[in-house]
Amino acid sequence: MITAVELGLIYAIMALGVYLTFRILDFPDLTVDGSFTTGAAVASVGIVNGMNPWLATVLAFFAGMVAGTITGLLHTKGKIDGLLAGILTMIALYSINLRIMGKANTPLLGEETLISPMRASGILGSWASVAILFAVCLAFVAAIVWFLHTELGMAMRATGDNQEMIRSFGVSTDNQKILGLALSNGLVALSGAVIAQYQGFADIGMGIGLILIGLASVIVGQAIFTQRYIWLAAIAVVFGAVIYRLVIQLALSAGLQVNDMKLISAVLVVVALLLPKWKGFQKIIKTFTKRPQPVTESKEGVRTNA
Repeated sequence: MITAVELGLIYAIMALGVYLTFRILDFPDLTVDGSFTTGAAVASVGIVNGMNPWLATVLAFFAGMVAGTITGLLHTKGKIDGLLAGILTMIALYSINLRIMGKANTPLLGEETLISPMRASGILGSWASVAILFAVCLAFVAAIVWFLHTELGMAMRATGDNQEMIRSFGVSTDNQKILGLALSNGLVALSGAVIAQYQGFADIGMGIGLILIGLASVIVGQAIFTQRYIWLAAIAVVFGAVIYRLVIQLALSAGLQVNDMKLISAVLVVVALLLPKWKGFQKIIKTFTKRPQPVTESKEGVRTNA
């Protein structure tokens, strides 16, 4: 179970990237399937060639930003439909990732990675490593929430809510989309780089269907937790990623095969989409989120609800 939580927290960084495009920009970005592998490939090749793992991971982040920028340019400047632009970039990245790695799989066994200190100290697979990864996720959540409350971030949120309105204030929605896609895929690639170091290898197929995992994390988290505030919505994404991995772990423990993971993901997303529409579920959520009314005392000394 601890391993599932660790993976969930690492994938949460990817889910936060999906949250930026899916919820903030309202943009269906399929670049994720390719940029995740790009991050893993760049970091793995850099580490194998003697690069500092921190530097290799940072380079993976910028490689993901480049991928997102390309999708943004295809959509905004090339006037290509957003969904198609993401698919085109994703397909191109498959060949690019093969070029980067030179083969379909790059092992990291015996290499110094970001995970090596935790593995060497014996805390990997314990609640101590979970606490460390959770703190890292909270740092990313804090950074995203801070950014979304800046003038630039609020312009990006407005772009996703009402493009015509924000254009009337002189804001370039094209630039906002490009920036949002770049940041999103940067986070996705960063997650891919860390996953590769955690698993000990980068594989050309590790990003296939990843957009479903990202959407599942976002939808499941926000179906259970409130979306009233940006910071709560971002934290909900983190918990959604962990819940997703735990559900996958339970399904595999129940006898399902690894090949069934995509089916499990699809069913989980469908359930998460349908649950909020169920009146019984809405009553349960209202029960847990209902604020207790303050108790006051009348002149006769009888305590009553205000």
